[in-house]
Amino acid sequence: MNFLSRDEELSKEDLDKDKDTAAEESESKRLLPSQSPSSSLSDDENEVAFESREKIVIVDVDIPESLQNVDYVPPFSWKKLWLFTGPGFLMSIAFLDPGNLEGDLQAGAIAGYSLLWLLMWATVMGLLIQLLSARLGVATGRHLAELCREEYPNWARFVLWFMAELALIGADIQEVIGSAIAIQILSHGALPLWAGVLITASDCFILLFLENYGVRKLEAVFAVLIATMASSFAWMFGDTKPNGKDLLIGILVPRLSSKTIRQAVGVVGCVIMPHNVFLHSALVQSRKIDPKKRGRVQEALNYYSIESSVALLVSFMINLFVTTVFAKGFYGTKQANNIGLVNAGQYLQEKYGGGVFPILYIWGIGLLAAGQSSTITGTYAGQFIMGGFLNLRLKKWLRALITRSFAIVPTIIVALVFNTSEASLDILNEWLNVLQSVQIPFALIPLLTLVSKEQVMGVFRIGPILERLAWTVAALVIIINGYLLLDFFVSEVKGPLFALFICSWTAAYIAFIVYLVARGGGLPSTWFSIELSKRFSATGS
Repeated sequence: MNFLSRDEELSKEDLDKDKDTAAEESESKRLLPSQSPSSSLSDDENEVAFESREKIVIVDVDIPESLQNVDYVPPFSWKKLWLFTGPGFLMSIAFLDPGNLEGDLQAGAIAGYSLLWLLMWATVMGLLIQLLSARLGVATGRHLAELCREEYPNWARFVLWFMAELALIGADIQEVIGSAIAIQILSHGALPLWAGVLITASDCFILLFLENYGVRKLEAVFAVLIATMASSFAWMFGDTKPNGKDLLIGILVPRLSSKTIRQAVGVVGCVIMPHNVFLHSALVQSRKIDPKKRGRVQEALNYYSIESSVALLVSFMINLFVTTVFAKGFYGTKQANNIGLVNAGQYLQEKYGGGVFPILYIWGIGLLAAGQSSTITGTYAGQFIMGGFLNLRLKKWLRALITRSFAIVPTIIVALVFNTSEASLDILNEWLNVLQSVQIPFALIPLLTLVSKEQVMGVFRIGPILERLAWTVAALVIIINGYLLLDFFVSEVKGPLFALFICSWTAAYIAFIVYLVARGGGLPSTWFSIELSKRFSATGS
């Protein structure tokens, strides 16, 4: 028998509804990425990758009105894939920068077709890392540099920022020098290297100009530059007619000899660019996605995975073209060990002659597109890195100018000092490769630490199998680059004082890596790792 009045029944129903709503909200908070205090600040108070007005709105196509506000994963749509296309192609440019092209041509000239399988699997490893970077950016609504600012104590944050800036400067010098070499080729030597550097330096103003017209216009320009690279190097590939059978065997059959180990290390080392890991986590935020809606986040991750895979397939094909052209022309010849970015065009011209459109100028156009696109993305990455780590809210023109100055001033000095011979530029390139190899752990370890944390990623944290695979890939890349560093230092470090400095620096370097891994839970909880983490934390506080 019911003794409750109608009003009391309604009150009881409302109370039950409130309890259900509270339970749903509690479950939602548990599953979705947690929002830190700083993330709740307005855009005016906190640095963001893209202002709300700059983001591209993803419109649902052919979705019934009744489902517009429902949190679910909509079916696949080609129109939506097109709206999400862009960030992956900007990210892929780091796989095509002049440093990578030099690694490709040297691998082809010295190892022939034998390292093509490694190029393919290195690209797959790079894809895995970049997909994790995109996952972090989409699921949290913040990029890697911002999250590092919140994750680590001040002292560690500043070390990570300094290392990221060093890696960016090293990459930028290679990219600007590559562009300057291309300008020298296309001007038939009329413009010296330093003049090419100054011309390339203007790219930050090109970036600012393009940004005023929206993200899609900027992405369209990069699409044109990638198409220019693909067309140029595909033309060269068609011109030189590499052996199809040897090419296929090179891709499918793993081969490695003691004579080509250095080139193999270079192929893998060039794929993971520290600044690119930071960049991709920011670029994916150019689309308006609500990180509180699981269905929309999953949808974005699905489209970004497709787009990034296609972009890196294109970059693999371009790298393949360059490697096979030099394998066909110079493998087993006397010139093989002397070819570098500076003289590659001349060697191609001597080998294949002029024709209707000389191969020297085709190479120059492809190299210019590679250098110009990678320097602009470098400027972009620099803005996100500086703004994220330091929480700087500056006007875009000022932030781009500061970022560009960090790289251009040393690059002009380098161009003037090292423009004496081809050999000196090759030595410089080796040192720059070392500089970037040193920085790789300081992008990979924070990334893997953050994507493995439920407090950061919520339901989108990576599972145990993917986590183990990602740490294995990261360890492999770090070990390979460690081999490159060891080989370089053994051959280049001379004198007891310099050796002592390198040993001291190496000890501090390894200690910081151990601290990062221990803090992120990547190592077993040994007494040593826990104590080391405590000591560093006490120092930073």
